[in-house]
Amino acid sequence: MTTAQPARSESPWKIGVYAVLAFAVMIGALSVPLLIRAYLFQPFNIPAGSMIPTLLVGDYLFVAKYAYAPGGVPARGDVVVFLTPKDNATAYIKRVVGLPGDRIQMKDGLLHINGTPVMRERVADFSGEDACGSGGKAGTKRWRETLPNGISYETLDCLDNGFLDNTNVYTVPDGRIFVIGDNRDNSTDSRMPRDIGYVPMENIIGRAGMIFFSSDRGGDGGIRWGRIGKFVR
Repeated sequence: MTTAQPARSESPWKIGVYAVLAFAVMIGALSVPLLIRAYLFQPFNIPAGSMIPTLLVGDYLFVAKYAYAPGGVPARGDVVVFLTPKDNATAYIKRVVGLPGDRIQMKDGLLHINGTPVMRERVADFSGEDACGSGGKAGTKRWRETLPNGISYETLDCLDNGFLDNTNVYTVPDGRIFVIGDNRDNSTDSRMPRDIGYVPMENIIGRAGMIFFSSDRGGDGGIRWGRIGKFVR
């Protein structure tokens, strides 16, 4: 016959240690995502078409908040998320084309930096998305633009002689940047002083990174599998 043994009771100090460890694990599980969001990466989604063809409506991406900290400065060609100077609350995403001291101007739809036209070449028309806000998905003029530092990307031209195709010269002040949307005729950006204008460095949230999800909101709502994992350039 086997005699049952009384259950051993844990000492109070050991129970206390276990409780502290459990609490620490719980706090860590809750705080790590908050720390990552606060200092490393923050998710954003694209609700409008000002950055087509680089970014499409329905793209979800991570923004690297550490990219310009501490005291870092964006490079020409970086795609950045920032708070608009108008209210310091609304987040926009655009491409940096002007740094402090640069002179920026649009002439006949062509970007000029410090008096020199940026290199660009015509490529196949863009189609499949409503880039111009006309309700259709017909082909839109597309260009490959290359900045003086070698950064290359594609832009769209919805209108010949559009409202923003010819501008005054903008001289970027110290501590600020000049940003433009890749969808040149369908973007509210630094070319509109009353709406955006020059963006203070302190308003920059971070640099656009990887697309982690994409949904075709303007079509059948399906997942764009081919865009997941792409890095924004």
